[in-house]
Amino acid sequence: MAGYIIETAKGKWEVVVGLEIHCQIISKSKIFSGASTEFGDDPNTNVSFVDAGFPGMLPVLNEECVHQAVKTGLGLNAKINKYSEFSRKNYFYADMPTDYQITQFRYPIVGEGEIDIDLSDGATKKIGIERMHIEQDAGKSIHDLSPTKSYIDLNRAGVGLMEIVTKPDFRSPEEAGAFLRKLRSILRYLGTCDGNMDEGSMRCDVNVSVRPYGSDELRTRCEMKNVNSVKFVMQAIENEAKRHVEVYENGGTIAQETRQFDPTTGHTKVMRKKEFAHDYRYFPEPDLPPLVLDDDYINSVKAEMIELPDAKKHRFVETLGLTPYDAMVLCENKETADFFEKAASGHDAKKVANWMMGDFFAMLNKKRLDIAQSPVSAENLGALVELISKDVISGKIAKDVFEIMSETGKNPEQIVEEKGLKQVTDTKAIEAIIETVIASNADNVAAYKSGKTNLAGWFVGQVIKMSQGKANPAIVNKLVRERLDK
Repeated sequence: MAGYIIETAKGKWEVVVGLEIHCQIISKSKIFSGASTEFGDDPNTNVSFVDAGFPGMLPVLNEECVHQAVKTGLGLNAKINKYSEFSRKNYFYADMPTDYQITQFRYPIVGEGEIDIDLSDGATKKIGIERMHIEQDAGKSIHDLSPTKSYIDLNRAGVGLMEIVTKPDFRSPEEAGAFLRKLRSILRYLGTCDGNMDEGSMRCDVNVSVRPYGSDELRTRCEMKNVNSVKFVMQAIENEAKRHVEVYENGGTIAQETRQFDPTTGHTKVMRKKEFAHDYRYFPEPDLPPLVLDDDYINSVKAEMIELPDAKKHRFVETLGLTPYDAMVLCENKETADFFEKAASGHDAKKVANWMMGDFFAMLNKKRLDIAQSPVSAENLGALVELISKDVISGKIAKDVFEIMSETGKNPEQIVEEKGLKQVTDTKAIEAIIETVIASNADNVAAYKSGKTNLAGWFVGQVIKMSQGKANPAIVNKLVRERLDK
């Protein structure tokens, strides 16, 4: 869907999308208080006087949140601003006791950056980052516990957020989905956000507009708030873009407004008319001084940076011989990439990749396990591939061995020894089986000699079957043809 165009009887339209992604910062305490950030605790148990908005309570900036933000900015190839300021964004929500949010407005901690995204046709595209600032989260309103009341849980109130604002560089739902997956991968590699959209620790606001194809104008946009999955983001873009086209082609105008995407209907509905910056009455936060970073601090964070997905993917292609697609799949998750590297160490990396992306992933899916829970260790998967490479076992028998490994956790050498599964490479033993098969199938031998040479494959299968799968297929194939051609 790269190059996504909406075409109607009246013309062609191009979608223009920008994203605002709110990412909860991984830290043990909240951004301006010492309250815990543990997810899933009983409601209103992780709340300090600061979070609850008690009079006279003063915020204290959590240094770990600053550290995580700088690390994330570096991971986005973005400029780290040495000077940033906190502001108050004033608005009323029932789950925000102070009636204002401490955020960053004019002077964010991170400036412009960019991320490369990978598209389904093999192309890559650069997506610009406008800025990233840090702020506090609001609490959570719960509306489904009572037919007449709403409940408030302030455990989330004051949790540190990184808000990443992109440039309006997306031209298709696919590009937005690819960006969110790449961003989530980077955040997880860095350990700055867990990216769990279903738990609300990564939430996405989607800004959508359309314009006539070939135009460079930016028309009125609408924002879908708090879309909580990659799939829903892509659906929201597609459906909202079609709504805009329908409105324009019927002679209407698009109002700038905030909307809500309903995944059950696939449509959006109005929440409120879009606010502008002046509606929030921003002013400098009086209880927090400007945040000033020096080169030594920024360099110390740079020194902690690890190899990120794109660099790792490039290395896997250039030095390990993987295809770009294989490398992309294996590098999306750091734990998977680490497992692969350990499994491939000293073995045929491409064969290990094939096993991981085939039988290994299928086994994890079937057992509903993540890679950290795998009963097959990386070392044992590599050892299995080595047994195939050295012709100790055939690929077919390897699948049986792998099945036993996934049930017992045993190493493949032990299983092969215990089950007597070593591949037969002794040509005399194989020739004896061939003679038995040929003696029992004179009609097929005659048919082969009369020109039906494709029967050689049938003979090979019979020999391997009689050997209980232990005969080396390459040797069998060679010897069968030699014997039939006599």
